Amino acid sequence: MSETTTDVRDTQEPELGEAGAQLSTAPQEQAVPGSFGGMRAPGARGLLAWTGREAVGWARWFWRQLTSMRVALILLFLLSLGAIPGSLIPQNSVDELKVADFKERHDVLSPVYEKLQLFDVYSSVWFSAIYILLFISLIGCIVPRTWQFVGQLRGRPPGAPKRLTRLPAYTTWRTEADPEQVREAALAMLKKRRFRAHIAGDAVAAEKGYLREAGNLVFHVALIVMLVAFATGELYKSEGGKLVVQGGGFANTLTQYDDFRSGSLFNTDDLAPFSFTLDRFDASYERSGPQKGTPREFKAHVTYTDGVDGPQKKATIEVNEPLEVADSKVYLISHGYAPVVTVRDGKGKVVLHDAVPLLPVDNNVSSTGAIKVLDGYKDKNGKKDQLGFAAFFVPTYGGPGNGTMFSQFPALDFPVLNVGAYHGSLGVDAGLPQNVYQLDTDKMTAFRDKDGGVLKKTLLPGETLTLPDGAGSITFEKEVKQWASFQVTQQPGNGAALIGALAAIGGLAASLFIQRRRVWVRAVRGEDGVTVVEMAGLGRSESAKLPEELADLAVTLNAEAPIAPDPVVPADVPVEGAEKSCASPGDTASDSGPAAGRTSGSNNTSATPHESSRGAMQ
Repeated sequence: MSETTTDVRDTQEPELGEAGAQLSTAPQEQAVPGSFGGMRAPGARGLLAWTGREAVGWARWFWRQLTSMRVALILLFLLSLGAIPGSLIPQNSVDELKVADFKERHDVLSPVYEKLQLFDVYSSVWFSAIYILLFISLIGCIVPRTWQFVGQLRGRPPGAPKRLTRLPAYTTWRTEADPEQVREAALAMLKKRRFRAHIAGDAVAAEKGYLREAGNLVFHVALIVMLVAFATGELYKSEGGKLVVQGGGFANTLTQYDDFRSGSLFNTDDLAPFSFTLDRFDASYERSGPQKGTPREFKAHVTYTDGVDGPQKKATIEVNEPLEVADSKVYLISHGYAPVVTVRDGKGKVVLHDAVPLLPVDNNVSSTGAIKVLDGYKDKNGKKDQLGFAAFFVPTYGGPGNGTMFSQFPALDFPVLNVGAYHGSLGVDAGLPQNVYQLDTDKMTAFRDKDGGVLKKTLLPGETLTLPDGAGSITFEKEVKQWASFQVTQQPGNGAALIGALAAIGGLAASLFIQRRRVWVRAVRGEDGVTVVEMAGLGRSESAKLPEELADLAVTLNAEAPIAPDPVVPADVPVEGAEKSCASPGDTASDSGPAAGRTSGSNNTSATPHESSRGAMQ
């Protein structure tokens, strides 16, 4: 994102010239377009020209603001705020039944939410506007900075400023080596340290840390990739759920789903062709201790085919270990029990024989549901009728007289099935959608026991409940199957989103921890014929590492260009500046490297690399 604050080095550009410029590709902040000010009001033709220039100025200013870091952060913050109601308020794209239920319970808030499009947050006008503005902001930031960065890579580090002493990190010493020899040694040393370096005039110019800006650009490009991936996934995604009983199967067609949701641009023809069969389901639980009943293993063993006529393959689906087939992922969501029941009419004809899945209501898999006989049943008079049984199943019954019907353990240790019998209209002939796990008794009549209550009975495996007046019977067979619920998702863009996220992390790390800096080494012959070596460094921001790095470079170069001894001056000859406290180079530099500080004639106010008012490296 474009930086709107001026770097510390920008204020030094008049002094440092090109050497202090372009340490960053961030555009400079521009002032808001002004008005006439103190100028005389223009005429009609001038007013028209001024209006055009003013419009262009305002457009440029607006573009600068849109592509600035401040506005981009505001847009990101607004995008995060916009996602909050999408998480707290039911969404039509996720569950329309929950939305309808919310509207029934909140008749005052619902109209307001509908006007604000809070039931469709991610497809709303305001959320899309924020999303698009953020997208434009990122692109507007990246494109000019990329071209500027490419230009910097193709160019060379700028030459040394006239006064290296003005730079924040600086050191100097005198050597008997030739200036050309010093510059060649400095050039080889800097290139060995992976600096981009070249000789410019009487100095060596070097620069390092280009990966900082590259990381910044990678971070912004990765954000765009993530935004595109997110938009693609939302527009073209599909997601559906399917409950499969052991021995049953599923084919990836729209009619096979229990529930199905998709993006606005998704086409049902894009459903990947595959199918699978649930061969068996394995579950194990903790048998003792404080975690008794805690699931230890859930495994769905399936046989699947990739494509219409693909070969059959075996696979095991576990929690968080989906089956990946044909650009889709099949997740294991939940599991339960499906007791096998047989329903007969008054003449003993079997009208239903099936495993009926029931939904768990607690951690011990106490389950509830409905057993419905829609067709084929006739009462004792031969008249067509429908049967319904309210069912409650427990895999581990505590036994009669213990005060509870709920299961004591999730495994099939002592299964029982409690049923309550009804007959009449199940309400399915009206053509309205109906929950298959609930029994609507509004248009049904309960079978009565001898006390006048609803006819109910708790059945053990193999036991039968006989309906009164020769109406038939229901038998709990000695078999209980297991079922598994699967979620099938097809969401393009997940791979790109993952790559974008990893690239964003890497780019951000590079932009935070890599410092872009420039180093100059000047070597000129002094008036006394001794070569004066100056080294200085400049970074994009103040950092303690820059002086340390410059000190290390100076020590390394000092091995090729050792410090020259000070000239011997007779005691009776006055020396200019003798009132200053002078130290011989050997007193300070022999152990610590080159002396630091400002030169004064042939003598130095010498200090070790970590001494002096500015530090050895200023």
